[in-house]
Amino acid sequence: MHEVPLALLTRDRPVEQRMWRSFWDRLHEGGLQRGETVALLASLSTRMPDPETLGGFLRSLDERRPQPVGRPDGTVNIVGTGGGPSTFNISTAAAFVAAAMGVRVAKTGSRAYTSSCGSYDLLELLGIPLTTSYEQTDATLERYGIAFPGPFVYPRELMLLAKSILPLELRTLGRFINSVGPFLAALPVSYQLIGVADPALLPSLRYVADGTADRRIWLCGNALGIDELVSSVDNVIHVNDGSGEQRLRADEPAPTSIADLRPAGHKDTVVAHFLEVLSGKGGELATRTVCLNAAALAVASGLADDWADARAAAEDALISGAALDLVHRLRARPVHSTADGAGRR
Repeated sequence: MHEVPLALLTRDRPVEQRMWRSFWDRLHEGGLQRGETVALLASLSTRMPDPETLGGFLRSLDERRPQPVGRPDGTVNIVGTGGGPSTFNISTAAAFVAAAMGVRVAKTGSRAYTSSCGSYDLLELLGIPLTTSYEQTDATLERYGIAFPGPFVYPRELMLLAKSILPLELRTLGRFINSVGPFLAALPVSYQLIGVADPALLPSLRYVADGTADRRIWLCGNALGIDELVSSVDNVIHVNDGSGEQRLRADEPAPTSIADLRPAGHKDTVVAHFLEVLSGKGGELATRTVCLNAAALAVASGLADDWADARAAAEDALISGAALDLVHRLRARPVHSTADGAGRR
């Protein structure tokens, strides 16, 4: 057995970057047995690895791929770790509202892992294509102020891991991959808002965030275990610029139920429900929560200095129909528009 899965199973020593490098080389060569990759993923998903092992894992993947190209220019990424109570696609709705406010947003995501409809699933139902290259992402940002980068931003090794465990699915053994997913996407962004559902992940994710120097990261959590900011409860934000934590107090009066945040009941109603939320008709808590997350993107990116002003601007972008109009413009966009860049990378 390769030394990496063996070390993860025994937990007797950290897995250094050179060990991860050797493991990825063997994976690319097809020299690993299926049981080795299953053991690796099972071990990682059972318990978050120590900081040195986690850091080595992420650095070893970063060094294997080209650096992302594009102009950060204040671009902000919003993404969550998944898990927690099932909700509608809050961060995707917030991305549209923030973009309608003038924030430059690159929204990453995935297929459904623990939820009934992931961001990729929702965009597919809406008919909004993912971008397929950095050039296309940058062109889409220039034209619309928002882009949804596809799987090309994630390391190729994840696809190889998924293939190596077939017929098992990565979602079966991929809890760890989902948890650190926000740090796996290579994007030219200046700011990143990461919602964390499981508070047990925060120490490890703080370690990674604090060691990330190329962008400002906000790690957000709340007592509900929802991986977005929620207006009805206190939210804690850890910032990796040395300023420590800040607490966003719950709205007063705060709703006692999160029913407004529940997902659509059936796949056929997902689009109608999402558009209803972006029309300001999804319920008071849904509206306030989407606007809170959009305001966070505006504040994090420097577009707004004051939370109250940012929330008011977000509410105006939603109620005025600007966010909904942006959705319709993207839905009408040709899937293979040469104006948006056709290159693949």
